Amino acid sequence: DRDTDKKRIEELLEENMVLEIAQKQSMNESAHLGWELEQLSKSTDLADSEKSFVFELNECASSRILKLEKDNQSLQNTIQELRDASLTSKESSLKFVELEKENQQLSKKIEKLQNQIEKEKQSNQDLETLSEELIKDKEQLQVVMETLKADKDREIKDLKQENDHL
Repeated sequence: DRDTDKKRIEELLEENMVLEIAQKQSMNESAHLGWELEQLSKSTDLADSEKSFVFELNECASSRILKLEKDNQSLQNTIQELRDASLTSKESSLKFVELEKENQQLSKKIEKLQNQIEKEKQSNQDLETLSEELIKDKEQLQVVMETLKADKDREIKDLKQENDHL
């Protein structure tokens, strides 16, 4: 039983290390997303309304990233507690079954967090695309406005000439 327990402890330690690595990757991705958002907000030269739109989107994404980072920290603490418990615990196999269940739950949570991060990345990419499209639309509208203004000025000039002629 002790040999089995030792093997089980080693397996749990390996699982915990894998979970910790995944959690660190998730935190790094979160930090990178924050950096990308910051770079995006610095690099685009938008009108005031567009800036406020992007700013609100960045704040929303940043708050989500902070929440994910807090969840990651909580998971890291739980992993450390599990590691401590598995190192000091040489009791019954019931304890290991509980630890295994907790590890499975943590794995599911980490997977959910990674999925959320992927969704956030996709959302940020979609927002960036939308922002670029809005800028293009604005530029096109400005060209149309300038054309209409020139046409209007030309028409006013023609009407003034016709009025003078009359």
